[in-house]
Amino acid sequence: MVIIESIDDVKKTIHQARVDGNSIGFVPTMGSFHSGHLSLIKRSVSECDVTVVSIFVNPLQFNNLLDYNVYPRDVDGDIQQLEKERVDILFIPRADDMYKEQAKTYVEVEGLSDVLEGKFRPGHFKGVSTVVCKLLNIVQPENVYFGWKDAQQLVIIKKMVRDLNMPVNIIGCPTIRERDGLAASSRNIFIGDKRIEALSLYRALKRIEEMVLKEKVRDISVLLTEGGNIIKEYPLVELQYLEIFDAEEFVPAQEVKGSVIALGAIQLPSVRLIDNIAIKVL
Repeated sequence: MVIIESIDDVKKTIHQARVDGNSIGFVPTMGSFHSGHLSLIKRSVSECDVTVVSIFVNPLQFNNLLDYNVYPRDVDGDIQQLEKERVDILFIPRADDMYKEQAKTYVEVEGLSDVLEGKFRPGHFKGVSTVVCKLLNIVQPENVYFGWKDAQQLVIIKKMVRDLNMPVNIIGCPTIRERDGLAASSRNIFIGDKRIEALSLYRALKRIEEMVLKEKVRDISVLLTEGGNIIKEYPLVELQYLEIFDAEEFVPAQEVKGSVIALGAIQLPSVRLIDNIAIKVL
């Protein structure tokens, strides 16, 4: 595995790999790898000739400087895991290279960026869209892999790529969960002794899924009330949002039919968590 910091150098290395007839797979990350990241990397390695992974804690997507400063970082540990997975290229750009001092250009997907996470993290998706656009321009992969755990992010990136006619396949991969159902996340290290509270959102989402699939409940308000009541059982948990969206249009569902996705966010004393479950009604 080669490790590259320079944008020009990584472009030259990937260009040569492409000239040699290799397909390029790309997994953009902020590092501090968990099983979810590794599932994306494994898929790229299995489907593409050359896999590029980036590690860049993107300052533009943090609306809270403290959150940026404490975001988990473990580059040495990440490198060891990437070598085990037989990744070909690790790209670790510097922030001052990614964002020049006079940079004035940003990418924002209107509408989709303003709901759910966008309400609670102003500017977050502007930062995500901008950095992903830049990384795709640098790497120019055939395939890029994202997890459905960050469903809104995935929908926004797909929309950006489609609107800008970018020649890349955006591949969404299943959420990876820990043994008790908690969605894998770099932020899980901050949960501490509040594991039961952290699982409240997953419990609420699973209850909504059960009501739809087994009890044939279709009333959105009934489903959300039941899910919200589960989270209310935990005094230390603040429910920030719990919604059911149409999976195709990514707008609030008026009724449960076809494919929908239940999404939520909770705030614990030491960490904020998001999760979602896709539900298909036959």
